[in-house]
Amino acid sequence: MDIAVTTPTGNVGRHVVATLVRAGIRPRVLARDPGRLDPGIRDAVRAVPVDQYDADAVVAATRGADALFWVDPTTGGEDPLADYARATQSVVRAVAENGIRRVVFQSSVGAEKRHGAGEIDGLAHTETALDELGADVTHLRCGYFFTNLELQLDALRAGTLQVILPLDQPMAWVAPRDIAEVAATRLLSPAWSGRCVRAVHGPADLTWRQVAEILTAATGRRIGVERVTDDAMRTLLRRAGMTEGLVEAVLGMSTGLREDFVPEQRRTAATTTPTTLAAWAYDHLRHRIDEQVS
Repeated sequence: MDIAVTTPTGNVGRHVVATLVRAGIRPRVLARDPGRLDPGIRDAVRAVPVDQYDADAVVAATRGADALFWVDPTTGGEDPLADYARATQSVVRAVAENGIRRVVFQSSVGAEKRHGAGEIDGLAHTETALDELGADVTHLRCGYFFTNLELQLDALRAGTLQVILPLDQPMAWVAPRDIAEVAATRLLSPAWSGRCVRAVHGPADLTWRQVAEILTAATGRRIGVERVTDDAMRTLLRRAGMTEGLVEAVLGMSTGLREDFVPEQRRTAATTTPTTLAAWAYDHLRHRIDEQVS
């Protein structure tokens, strides 16, 4: 089986690559900079330098592939949804022109809304575009990544996370490695066809208050959480260097799911994955928090 994998150095993609290699597959990996690949994996893959926004390059890089793991690349531009549309054009052309039979797409909880969820709307656009091709496609509706906490290391060191969601509103939290396991299973399994949606919910829905308690126990630091206004969060995001368009797109991922949102798929045994936030935080996050700021 010839499997192509995008974002092979990303939080999920690197684990997809490693899982496929362990399964006996030599995947082709589409990377903007193949030099960033883990040295231990380079000889086990076929690396192709590709800009995912370059549709011609993506078509060429995926020619002959039987299956594709597609992740829309992250965007830091002024118009994130336009960037998602460009990436969508690349994957649509690749699947259509190369006759790729199976696609696993890393989407998000909230994409089922289709509109009104900020940056997630870009993922929804990719979903619908892939659906229109009639290929066998699985959309992974992933919960909130544990690794998003690594974007808030300064706040964690200071002892207070700031969020705009209600502190007692539960949501799905998931480890990227668990998402990768689901993705690799779908890529390798012959037991599905057509259009599929598979939520990836992690082991438990957690409120931000519960998250703060878990992080306190796992890291040995007292970590609290406070709810701030939308405007206060806008200020924080601007200070982080985000463009105005990206600020609104990032904010919308929370505001769009803040009230009256019910996921299309409820938690089941099939959507529940094993890695707990406590285990991940102890293994990964506490070391990052303790790192000295250079």
